[in-house]
Amino acid sequence: MKVAVIGGGAVGATAAYDLADRGGDVTLFDRGDVGSGSTGRAAGICYDAFAADVDARVADRAVARFREFSGQGGFRFEETPYVWFAREGDERRERAIREHVPRMQANDRDVELVNPADLAAEWPALRTDDVAAAAVTRDAGCVRPAAYAELLAGKAESAGARVETGTEVGVSTDPTGVTVGGDRRGFDAVLVAAGAHTKRVLADAGVPVALKPYRVQALTTADGPDVPLTYDATGGFYLRPYGDGLLAGDGTEAVESDPDDWKRDADDWFVADVRDGLAYRVGHDAEVTDAWAGLCTATPDRDPLLGEIRDGLYVAAGWQGHGFMRSPALGEAAAEAVLGGEGVPAFDPTRFTGDEEFDIVEGMAIEESS
Repeated sequence: MKVAVIGGGAVGATAAYDLADRGGDVTLFDRGDVGSGSTGRAAGICYDAFAADVDARVADRAVARFREFSGQGGFRFEETPYVWFAREGDERRERAIREHVPRMQANDRDVELVNPADLAAEWPALRTDDVAAAAVTRDAGCVRPAAYAELLAGKAESAGARVETGTEVGVSTDPTGVTVGGDRRGFDAVLVAAGAHTKRVLADAGVPVALKPYRVQALTTADGPDVPLTYDATGGFYLRPYGDGLLAGDGTEAVESDPDDWKRDADDWFVADVRDGLAYRVGHDAEVTDAWAGLCTATPDRDPLLGEIRDGLYVAAGWQGHGFMRSPALGEAAAEAVLGGEGVPAFDPTRFTGDEEFDIVEGMAIEESS
């Protein structure tokens, strides 16, 4: 089977590897370098603590594969517990955490509610005197996202795939193919996993999709205390160990962004807010070493679009900020769909027409069940 994969981020590189490893004749295209788009700007946080059964299965498979690939090339999965909490007075998020944890446990996730005193005993640098409800999962870790994409693209090449970077492509649907430099190439299937550019690539082929790119922000510090992966749901920011320092962020901009015309540097207000947040939460006066923005993609129901959207044309996008952490499983599922398997039926892209109106919602938001 001859397959084109458009997008050399974590999901596209994984799909290319899995397709080639199963005997596919695969070409992976990227307009830049492998991992140079949203993947290279991702936070590298990985965990399996999801309350929905489909999300839990996908995340479980993703973490298992991260561990499987760890130690190959320059890629490492660094085990780090993940803690998330709501502050006193934030009754809505407190209720949500207390509701979600039993559902996660029902999905065989290694998750537990934990009291603030126990958090403080394990991580003294983490302020907990204002915590109303907190949970921790041990099945979590941190990685360097670009290193993962580079590893999987290399494994794809070793399995026989061709990788063409610095290549702008267009998609044709009748019959399925791609156009490179004015030359049309025919394929049995085309998988578009182009991140924030997915909507535009498919629109040029006359295929509308319910996707909106949106901007998020992050920063790194020169040093920092010993803390776990942490999400302050009330404060709306996360932090994680990063070398000798910390990586912290969120800074969601809930408006649709142009995937070719957006601000790559972080905003001054965001840097100031996160520095204040770190000073309050971990008592750290952060020396910021880098601050940047990246693009995520939203869908109307906050679930991805993954599967066949037209005959021979497949899409894998709409990760709502959770794409990298689930990429080993999502790329595998996309490859399975291309090869005739069921992929992830709940993420079927044909559930939308592509004309839906919807608001962008921050991907890490903790909400009560409706």
